[in-house]
Amino acid sequence: MKLASIKNNSRDGQLVVVNKQLTEAVAVPEIANTLQQALDNWQQSEPALQEIYQALNKGGVKNARPFDQRHALSPLPRAYQWADGSAYVNHVELVRKARGAEMPESFWTEPLIYQGGSDVFLPPYAPIEMADTSWGVDFEAEIAVVTDDVQMGVTPEQAAENIKLFMLVNDVSLRNLIPGELAKGFGFFQSKPSSAFSPVAITPDELGDAWDGKKVHLPLHSKLNNEFFGAPEAGVDMTFDFPTLVAHAAKTRPLGAGAIIGSGTVSNYDRSKGSSCLAEKRMLEVIEQGKAVTPFMQYGDTVRIEMFDKSGQSIFGAIEQVISPYKGA
Repeated sequence: MKLASIKNNSRDGQLVVVNKQLTEAVAVPEIANTLQQALDNWQQSEPALQEIYQALNKGGVKNARPFDQRHALSPLPRAYQWADGSAYVNHVELVRKARGAEMPESFWTEPLIYQGGSDVFLPPYAPIEMADTSWGVDFEAEIAVVTDDVQMGVTPEQAAENIKLFMLVNDVSLRNLIPGELAKGFGFFQSKPSSAFSPVAITPDELGDAWDGKKVHLPLHSKLNNEFFGAPEAGVDMTFDFPTLVAHAAKTRPLGAGAIIGSGTVSNYDRSKGSSCLAEKRMLEVIEQGKAVTPFMQYGDTVRIEMFDKSGQSIFGAIEQVISPYKGA
């Protein structure tokens, strides 16, 4: 099943069910007005939404309308929880190696995770407005899961049952602000502006055998200024799988329905697959050439993030964003 939120007169948009080809959609106010409402009552809403989804794919929904992913909001335009992990430890190792820092052994046994800002998410085709590109604007191509209510202290095996939806993420990072913030010992804040999520969120069954209950075994494609940037395999070199990330996030607190848990930047040891962020490419340049050559994003630069099934069909739609000057309030 594929779900989206389209613009209306509310902050949370109107929930719609989208067909498999991402060409048609139908609003479902009789089930839920918003995706958050559906997640709050997922046990009852999910079967009803699935029924409409099946009918929509068969062309049996009279009030279906064309779906334009360019007009979609992030599936959850805001959320109670957005916590991003760093499941691909080789990426962390690479970044630390480039600056001559040793990596603590615990990084291989316990996930890194930070709590991001979730009060405002960007629509997938909205510009990334920046007041100053000297902050070092970077994209990060990731996968995220959305949960129902998760009890505190769940095991990874239990947490697997709490994963209800998947989305793609552009976790925007301001690289030149990160070192100063981390040096204060209190974590990210200004260096992590609003993220954007894919036009649709999907249920696990949409991934078929690419989802093994722990990892997504498909490449995640990124383009920078319409040129190939990377397509690392999401299921390869993922040190901490999604159930482990969810369980880690819920170790000392319950997670409410609609909690979003991110994978962190998708990265492979096989560098021929490319990268999912500029920082990684720059670090490889430092290691290989002694200095970073690739610049961070400037005004007018675009990024596109997308995942395809084995037949070449776009699964989530695309995140496509341009860096634009901040216009002010």
